[in-house]
Amino acid sequence: MKKLDEILQELGISKVKLAKYLGVSRQMIYNYLELESLNKWPKEKKMLLFKLLDIKDGSENSLNKIKINSDYILSVEKRLNETLSENASSSSVVNDIYDVKKLKKDEQELFSKIVYLIKEKFTDNNNHTKNMATLNYLFHTLQSIDNVDEIKFFLAYMSKINGITDPDDFKYNENNQYLFESILYSALTLYSSGMASKSKIAEYRKKFVDASKRSKEEKLSRTEKLTEIYVQALQELGYQDFNHDNQDEILAKLAEIESRNCT
Repeated sequence: MKKLDEILQELGISKVKLAKYLGVSRQMIYNYLELESLNKWPKEKKMLLFKLLDIKDGSENSLNKIKINSDYILSVEKRLNETLSENASSSSVVNDIYDVKKLKKDEQELFSKIVYLIKEKFTDNNNHTKNMATLNYLFHTLQSIDNVDEIKFFLAYMSKINGITDPDDFKYNENNQYLFESILYSALTLYSSGMASKSKIAEYRKKFVDASKRSKEEKLSRTEKLTEIYVQALQELGYQDFNHDNQDEILAKLAEIESRNCT
């Protein structure tokens, strides 16, 4: 990988530009370059790199045969610019789909970084099952984040413990965040020490499982209640289903029924 890094430097290709070409984050490029072999790269990214460097036999050993001269530099730069131009056109489609043009510049940049990282997870065929589970959990987390402050505290903690955010930076309730981070650090330190065992924490595990089941039951109960109110609204109004023409009337009826139930 040292040879590849040398070639990129001689060609004047920055990590940022290579990241844009491969459709990944800059940090992912550093991760790739730390791998012992190109064979450890995702196949799609490896083939894109070979295409850029005009390596036709798909062999990592071909890196040693590359002779960098003005013609080669110009040919690589042409391929790079053409691909970046195509990617820019594709990103404009994404802008239209998600309407990110209405976001501020820093919001657009953060959105793009998140999308790149998520895309990287989806295209990693070696860990597809685990990545799908992780992204599903992330989706569930985002669904719940506005109702559970501890999720925000946990995300802040992970940023701090990995040296990205200052430990004394508090964006939420400082006192609660301070307590949560201290307790979480204590718990994770115990976990990492290997001193924790299933037998020692069995009681807490049971409480966790019970709390999880209660939460699921409450959610099902709320769903059933909403369904009952929805059916009742349709019956009172004499409709068979919910559609564009009657949606305002049905929504008003739903609010009325909920109001009656609360009195």
